[in-house]
Amino acid sequence: MPFPSTPKDRDRPWVMRTYAGHSSPKESNALYRRNLEKGQTGLSVAFDLPTQTGYDPDSELAAGEVGKVGVPITSLADMRGLFDGIPLDEMNTSMTINATAMWLLALYQVVAEEHGHDVAKLAGTTQNDIIKEYLSRGTYVFPPGPSMRLTADTIAYTVTAMPKWNPINICSYHLQEAGATPVQEIAYALSTAIAVLDAVRDTGQVPQERFGEVVARISFFVNAGVRFVEEMCKMRAFTQLWDELTQERYGVEDPKHRRFRYGVQVNSLGLTEAQPENNVQRIVLEMLAVTLSRDARARAVQLPAWNEALGLPRPWDQQWSLRLQQVLAYETDLLEYEDLFTGSVVVEQKVAELVEGAREEMGRVAEMGGAVAAVESGYMKGQLVASLAERRRRIEGGEEVVVGVNKFESTEPNPLLADLDTAIQTVDPAVEAAACESVKKWRDERDPEPAERALARLREVAGTSENLMEATLECARAGVTTGEWAGVLREVFGEYRAPTGVAAASGGGEADESLTAVRSRVQQTGEELGGRLRFLVGKPGLDGHSNGAEQIAVRARDAGFEVVYQGIRLTPSQIVSAAVEEDVDVVGLSVLSGSHLQVVPAVLQGLREAGLDDVPVVVGGIIPDSDARRLREQGVARVFTPKDFGLTTIMSEVVEVIREAHGLESPVPEPA
Repeated sequence: MPFPSTPKDRDRPWVMRTYAGHSSPKESNALYRRNLEKGQTGLSVAFDLPTQTGYDPDSELAAGEVGKVGVPITSLADMRGLFDGIPLDEMNTSMTINATAMWLLALYQVVAEEHGHDVAKLAGTTQNDIIKEYLSRGTYVFPPGPSMRLTADTIAYTVTAMPKWNPINICSYHLQEAGATPVQEIAYALSTAIAVLDAVRDTGQVPQERFGEVVARISFFVNAGVRFVEEMCKMRAFTQLWDELTQERYGVEDPKHRRFRYGVQVNSLGLTEAQPENNVQRIVLEMLAVTLSRDARARAVQLPAWNEALGLPRPWDQQWSLRLQQVLAYETDLLEYEDLFTGSVVVEQKVAELVEGAREEMGRVAEMGGAVAAVESGYMKGQLVASLAERRRRIEGGEEVVVGVNKFESTEPNPLLADLDTAIQTVDPAVEAAACESVKKWRDERDPEPAERALARLREVAGTSENLMEATLECARAGVTTGEWAGVLREVFGEYRAPTGVAAASGGGEADESLTAVRSRVQQTGEELGGRLRFLVGKPGLDGHSNGAEQIAVRARDAGFEVVYQGIRLTPSQIVSAAVEEDVDVVGLSVLSGSHLQVVPAVLQGLREAGLDDVPVVVGGIIPDSDARRLREQGVARVFTPKDFGLTTIMSEVVEVIREAHGLESPVPEPA
């Protein structure tokens, strides 16, 4: 019988991270220190939405968003505070930042220099994948062309100056959350990698003989869903295709350079608000997908917390997720064996199926001119919206079981939720005011002349083909703020609104009896009010997670509404203006960033001031019960949360909201 490997052959554990950051640099620094003391082996920094989209805390668009989904980093002072007392030369730091990745990396480098560290020895990752931002997460700023330039310049700079740094994570994680099938996730991520590598090659900043070093520093950040066998096969397919691509397209001969290097966070949006205790086993199973196979094992893992569908996890919840990793790595015998699946007929067949499907889809993207062209045309976005609509249809129809949601719904009282108000962490509203005061003080007290010179230099270089990293480092050292750096580049590059994918997406499947009934009700109500019902779907603030809003828009259209959806990142005043101009019958607001208590009341007030008191407002998002009560008290007609998974049921309620607002009678129930 076979014997286990000897201890010396034991595979080293992956880097264990917790995605964390909130409120302020000081609070986040304390959280990082506690996590490291608990055995975490790397940092994963979550930045707030203003930082990710290039705004200072006192910007109008930043209202309600400061410190909510991550830490606000406005200047060198904030970055100093974030890493105070943390040895960056011993740390592997992952920063989830994309449009402003070059800026945050510059701040990180300057702080490391101030600590006396050798920059060439810094290890970590900037996510820096802008293509998936246009498709899923929504924290893009500039048009695709200039955005790809920022990405390519960062990669070219790090190859020489920071050779241990991963300058980009090609990020398929959010593609899966936006609806990607495993085939689409592989195909679109590798198509993105091709676009990035081609862009670096075409700048001429890296000689061909060193291009293998570029490929060697490309990492991936993937998602792992609960179908863990298929997900494990997906990772083996990724590994095979990446090896082929880098050798055949880019001529990389060294196998070490061609190694598929990836980190993972398992599927956060697959976590449920209903029976949230079930999320613990979901997280464990999803972790197995990226750890069981030694030949395709993740080198860094971060796990969400069981209560993320309810709100911001507490430090204890994050500790629980860290302990899940540690038990697997240190208590089990998983790391003692060679690959468990080599020679498996089932695995080989599934991998071959995924490889074939991904090659076909990559071919379609290539025929369009590559990933950037497929973004600009709306092709990839439309495919993702349609895939997610089909998945929603299967869940609503019971074809795809989600335990506790559409099957096995009866439950005992959950002691973890005995006090809902303490089951999640909340951010003090005073955080935003403090951040606004801090950045104002920073601007007032810095030497203005170096900052002005640095911004002028940045503006000048942005108009050329010169690498932007040195000018950005000059800005960091001179005390420039995040909003100022991004503001100059907005002037030069312009801003961009990506296609929403809604117009091209099908709702999936034929209308069932319930949808047909809602269509009839929509039509009837429109006739009673003198026209087709118009539904405005709005995304206020900087929250770019648009999946839910897009699915509501698709289902509303399928239910017979005329849908007005202008995409992400709108101010409350812009949403009110759209409601007036489009003469809508109902406004639906989608907020997942925790800013609902600020942005929703602003929309309500704007509608009242515009004389649209009879236009009801419904809200969807990750909203605690106590906050939902407050919103209803302020005039919101309905609040929907992740437990309200039936989109057709939501459409039915929206129709009733409109009827209530106009004093129309509801139908008399038919006799049983």
